[in-house]
Amino acid sequence: MKPVDVARIRFAFSPMWELVASLRTLRDPARQSVHLPWIKCIRPRLAGIDLAELLALVPPTGYLPDFLTPPPDTPLPDFAAELERVRRTPPERAAAEAGEVVSEDRPAIERFRGDPAAGLARVAGTLQAYWEACFAEFWPRVYALLERDVLRRSRQLAQGGARELFAALDPSVTWTGERLVIERPWLCTLEELHGDGLVLVPSAFFWPSTAVMSAPYQSTLVYPVAGVGTLWEEGPPPAPGALAALIGRSRAQILLALAEPSTTSALARRMAITPGAVSQHLGVLSGSGLAVGMRLGKEVVYRRTPTGDALACHAS
Repeated sequence: MKPVDVARIRFAFSPMWELVASLRTLRDPARQSVHLPWIKCIRPRLAGIDLAELLALVPPTGYLPDFLTPPPDTPLPDFAAELERVRRTPPERAAAEAGEVVSEDRPAIERFRGDPAAGLARVAGTLQAYWEACFAEFWPRVYALLERDVLRRSRQLAQGGARELFAALDPSVTWTGERLVIERPWLCTLEELHGDGLVLVPSAFFWPSTAVMSAPYQSTLVYPVAGVGTLWEEGPPPAPGALAALIGRSRAQILLALAEPSTTSALARRMAITPGAVSQHLGVLSGSGLAVGMRLGKEVVYRRTPTGDALACHAS
C-alpha cells in the first residue's frame, strides 16, 4: 500500500451492498439475530417476490458476484444509480463472475450464464422489487448508522492517521505500514493497489464479517459497522431527569446522541423530529458551549465539546 494510496483513502456506504448482504440474513437469521426485528417485519412481504435466481447468485457463504455490489463511486450513492450500474455490467463479466459462485442451485446459475444480458435485466428487476418491498422504508435508519460510523472514522483518520484507523477498524484487519492484511475467513493481503486508493465501506448487514474487492474494480474493504446493536432500537436515547430538567428533554437527547459526531439530518431521523427543530436545539447547545459544528464537504457535522462530554457523562 503506497503513500499515494494512503493519501487517497476514502469512506463511502452503499445501499446496494446492504440490500445484497441482507439476502444472506434472510437465509440464516440466527447468524445475525440482531436483525430479527427487520426479518419479522418483512417476511410477509416476500411472497410476491421471486428471489430464487438472486439467492442462487448470493450463496450463504463464500464468494458472491462483484457485479452485484459495485464499489461506491460517490460518498453517498443513490440506490437507483447503483442499480443502473448493475444493469450496465458487461454481460461477459457478469457471466464469468456468476461462474465462480458455489451454489446449490446450479440450473439457475447456468440459466443466467447462458444469456447474461437477459439475466442482468431479470436480476436488476428483482433487486428493485426487493428494495421497494423490504428495504426502502428502513434505509434511512441504516443510513444514519452508517453515516455515524463514517463520521467517526473520518475524524479518527484525520487525528491519528492510517495506522490508528486500521488498528481500530476490526480485529481481522492489520496494517503493517506497507501491506493491509485481512484475516477472515481467509487470508487476504492488499499489498499493491492500482493507484486509485482504497474505499472503506461500513456494513450493517454483512456484519460481523469483512470483505475485499480489487481489480478490475476499485480496491474496497467492507468492514462491520460499529453500534449495529442499536440499529433496531426504537426512539432516541433516554435523557436522565436531571439533564432534561436543566436543558430540556429534546436537547438532552441530542446531547447524548452526540457521543458520536452527526449531521442535522441524521439526528432528525434518529430523534424523529424535524431537521428545523434539531437545528434550533443545536444552535442553543452550540451557543452554550456544549456542542460545536464543523464543515465536512457539503455537510456540517456536530460533536460534543469537552464541556458537553462532562455534562452528559455526569448526568448519565
